[in-house]
Amino acid sequence: MIRNVGVIGLGKMGLPMARHLVSKGFDVYGFDIHAPQLDAAARVGVKLRSNPMEVAAASDLILIVVGFDDEVMDVVQSEDGLLAGAKRGSVIAVASTVGADTMREVQKLAAQKEVDVIDAPLCRGEPAAESGTLLVLVGGDEAVFARCRPVLEAFGSDVIHVGDIGAGQIGKMINNLLLWACVSANWEGLKLGKALGVDPERLRQALVLSSGNNWALETWLQPRPMPWAEKDMSIVMDHADKARLSLPMCGVTREVIKGIKLERGLAPPPRR
Repeated sequence: MIRNVGVIGLGKMGLPMARHLVSKGFDVYGFDIHAPQLDAAARVGVKLRSNPMEVAAASDLILIVVGFDDEVMDVVQSEDGLLAGAKRGSVIAVASTVGADTMREVQKLAAQKEVDVIDAPLCRGEPAAESGTLLVLVGGDEAVFARCRPVLEAFGSDVIHVGDIGAGQIGKMINNLLLWACVSANWEGLKLGKALGVDPERLRQALVLSSGNNWALETWLQPRPMPWAEKDMSIVMDHADKARLSLPMCGVTREVIKGIKLERGLAPPPRR
């Protein structure tokens, strides 16, 4: 049974995940490039290490919770990365939202060190991370998934194996496409209502009782930042191009989201 768990990336998602793991009795080892996140992690019982390599050396399963594909690859293969310290038979679980091709590259590299890999992207956002009710979409070998499941259930109320390596990321990609399409429709609909003299919040409260209801309208995350929207839609469009599919609604959604962010003065996703 896995008892030693590493977490790389102790931000808005990784920190509450680590906290839940500690509360469930796991020994949790962590690393982040930001000092305030390290301090916060130490306060909840995470055992800090100086780099990903040291986290891997102490862990049987390592969760990667960083922002971008290139950051995942850096965490995995840099000189002081996970594969420099990972033990044979340990598992790397990529909880970041990345492309399926990135997952296959991570698996290829890890196989050289006899390290297993699963993708385990997260749905439902920061509130679910805080409450331990994330949806985790897992891709990878079923036997490896079975070993990891108790760890994932420490912070996920729904943990679902959807297929081979990369399948979890494809599921998350499609989830995000549907989410941003709903956000786009909600934004334009409520904007139209306001222009025609209807209070947007009163209208929203009525619409959640109607056939037009959706998760984004219920939670109405519009007032909050949307740092990953453009990245999510770029992943969708890249996969559509590789599959030689014409998905015009995806392109429209990407442009609407861009317009929403420009209208609200929001910055693009942060890069380290």
